[in-house]
Amino acid sequence: MASKSETGHAKNVANFDELISFVTGYGAAYNPSNAAIKLAALKTAVTNAKNAINVVDGMVPAYKNAVAERKVAFEPLSKLITRVLNAVIAIDTAPQVVENVRFFTRKIQGKRAVAKKTDEELQILAMQGKETRNISVSQMSYDSRLDNLNKLIKFLATIPQYKPNEADLKLASLTSLCNTLQIKNAAVLNTRILLSNARIARNNTLYHKTTGLVSTANETKAYAKSLFGVTTPQYRQISKLQFRAYRM
Repeated sequence: MASKSETGHAKNVANFDELISFVTGYGAAYNPSNAAIKLAALKTAVTNAKNAINVVDGMVPAYKNAVAERKVAFEPLSKLITRVLNAVIAIDTAPQVVENVRFFTRKIQGKRAVAKKTDEELQILAMQGKETRNISVSQMSYDSRLDNLNKLIKFLATIPQYKPNEADLKLASLTSLCNTLQIKNAAVLNTRILLSNARIARNNTLYHKTTGLVSTANETKAYAKSLFGVTTPQYRQISKLQFRAYRM
């Protein structure tokens, strides 16, 4: 379902089209001194608004597809890293090495080194005068997960005994996976920036306080009110047309 703001943009344009139809019907009587609300300028304004909306609408699917593809690409990561950890545990290496790998595993999976305290435990500590609270240690943003995956791979490369036979656990495979995930993550970032810029341009076209479509529509209605009078049939035709500012 489209958001209120998305449908609002289209409604503003539809109302502006209707406004132009009424203005066209006024004929030669409609002759404002303000160039921005002359009939030709109104037609240009609505064309620009439609183009700006179409640019945004065209970029939304690319962004959503990039987000979906990234999600799918990252889904197997947590289980794969658990296998990496178990592969390190299974080799003859120092406990500290295992703990270091476990540290990166927790970071990639967003797990805690110490279990989160329950509400009851927090209340007991408070009664004992030991004020405490649970602090989120999750680093589950895609950027953070990628950073920690890259650090884990570099650390694994320092472990001479880490030579798994399983193809997907080998350093080359993990490095390839990390590169693929970075590409997927970058695609989301790039399409998000393009979409954001398109929305800024659309909002400027429709809602700039002096040159935007809504401002132009309200100036046109004001001119018609001064031209025909507030109680006239001509003004009543356009007085019902509403133009509202939306920003999303």
